[in-house]
Amino acid sequence: MWAVSALSEETSHFEKRKIFILLSTMLTWARSKPLDPDDPEIPFTEEDYRRRKPHPNFLDHINAEKLVLKTGKNNKKFSTYVVASGLIYGGEEGILHLFFKMAWLGEVPTLPVFGNGANIVPAIHVLDLAGVLQNIADHVPKVHYLLAVDEASHTQEDILKCISRNVGPGKVQKFAKENAFLSKELSQGQLDHLLVNLRMEALFVKENFNIRWVAQAGFVESIAIILKEYKQSRGLLPIKICILGPPAVGKSSVAEEVCKHYKLHHIKIKDVITDAIARLELLVTPKEEPEAEGEEDNDDDEEEENLEDIQELLDAVKESMEQNGGRLDDQYVIRFMKEKLKSMPCKNQGYILDGFPKTYDQAKDLFNQEEEEEEEESRGKIPPFDKLTIPEFVFALDAPDDFLKDRVMNLPEATVVGTHYVQDRFLRSLSNYRDINTEDETVYNYFDELEIHPHHIDVGKFEHPENKLAIGQIIKNVGKPRNYGLTDEEKAEEERKAAEERLAKEAAEEAEREHREAVETAEKIARWEEWNKRLEEVKREERELLEAQSVPLRNYLMTNVMPTLMRGLNECCKVRPDDPVDFLAEYLFRNNPEME
Repeated sequence: MWAVSALSEETSHFEKRKIFILLSTMLTWARSKPLDPDDPEIPFTEEDYRRRKPHPNFLDHINAEKLVLKTGKNNKKFSTYVVASGLIYGGEEGILHLFFKMAWLGEVPTLPVFGNGANIVPAIHVLDLAGVLQNIADHVPKVHYLLAVDEASHTQEDILKCISRNVGPGKVQKFAKENAFLSKELSQGQLDHLLVNLRMEALFVKENFNIRWVAQAGFVESIAIILKEYKQSRGLLPIKICILGPPAVGKSSVAEEVCKHYKLHHIKIKDVITDAIARLELLVTPKEEPEAEGEEDNDDDEEEENLEDIQELLDAVKESMEQNGGRLDDQYVIRFMKEKLKSMPCKNQGYILDGFPKTYDQAKDLFNQEEEEEEEESRGKIPPFDKLTIPEFVFALDAPDDFLKDRVMNLPEATVVGTHYVQDRFLRSLSNYRDINTEDETVYNYFDELEIHPHHIDVGKFEHPENKLAIGQIIKNVGKPRNYGLTDEEKAEEERKAAEERLAKEAAEEAEREHREAVETAEKIARWEEWNKRLEEVKREERELLEAQSVPLRNYLMTNVMPTLMRGLNECCKVRPDDPVDFLAEYLFRNNPEME
């Protein structure tokens, strides 16, 4: 409003006409009364703009529209236009992004529909809206208020059900409108756009503008293009990996870690077969009557499958496993694996195939293109294959037989019991793998033919029990993740764990420092005590030595000196001479036994 007012004051200085386009919203029409009360399906057109009534939350918007139209009225140098746009979709998806993300992540069983979902939501692709604006700028039409909507009249339920079917779980569930306002991800304005109920027709645009429509027919009819744009704009491209190699080389442990890093789906043949059989058994089991609420839209294609065909397939699978000692024929394995690879989670995030396919024929059957799609590819040299399911990366893990045998021998007994790592089974599996991969047509040859050249990794060179170096090499080859990354909650959890680890590390370092100081102090005290003990020992030994050395001297003195000396001292005491020392010396000289 400030911009249009400021420009209108400068029109006298304009050298040529300027065009001002206000991109507004359909919410300025949200409370408009029907054109015909008896026929509420008659759509509003540009000609009805004077009858529009806004949503209470969009009064500022309609005031802006009025000001823009008024400012440009009868002004030859300043043309103003208002474009009331429907819900904008395409690209990164805007308001609908929350629902695309919920569906893509696959963490919820249904997508929410607020209210009964029957409200008509006018919408337009972002590129088609850009086309409308470009036409206004190029042609400067006489009509100054235009509607920008596609030709569809989709309901909220139509749009969200389309997202769910093509991106997510395939189901929607209706919630009361009040629940919508509890969502933290949707603002009040975004909810108002989703809950609007309007029939609009961009009559002037359709009849007068030349637009290269991207989604003229509407959201539902153009979902393939919209979905492609969404994934490319958001960088949500699936990562499809196949990890192959001999038994005990570490395929499953490597696949598990790589799955965690990229948030992929770990496809193990045993799990796929178990899940498929459980699903078939669930489909043939009589269902209980649905609950009275009936809020969930259970529009599942599986419900329409012929129960007799399902039962027949289930019986054939069980018979095959009984006849083959618990193993399933390749035709059923391939069928179940194809279904898994074409499932929505694998199409969205991607997968890691763990140890399958094992042979050239299995790979050819698993990734073979459908018949109607084969003709175009069969003309080229590359064999036809299904681009939707074929892996983007193939990693061939390998190691010498002795290395693999040592690894199995060092496994705990509890880990080995009941698995294919039992000695006889392991050696048979290893021998079988070597035999298969020395033939002319191996599973690696198949991928080479498709120019998906396997990356060979010698696990035996790394000598790491957890194959971390092999995992690092795979991650380096695959590159950065192609998903949403961590959610706010996951980031907070990561930060919390990092903080805890840092505090634990600091506490451990402090405890280690205190322990080291305590040990050093104790060692000092012990050394001091040891030194004192040794000093006392030395002193005792010196005393004993001196005492031992003094015995002969004492004996000598007692025998030869002391008797004469004692008599001299006694005599000195009796006489008490003036010079006792001289007297004693004279006495000893006179009474020396040798002199006598």
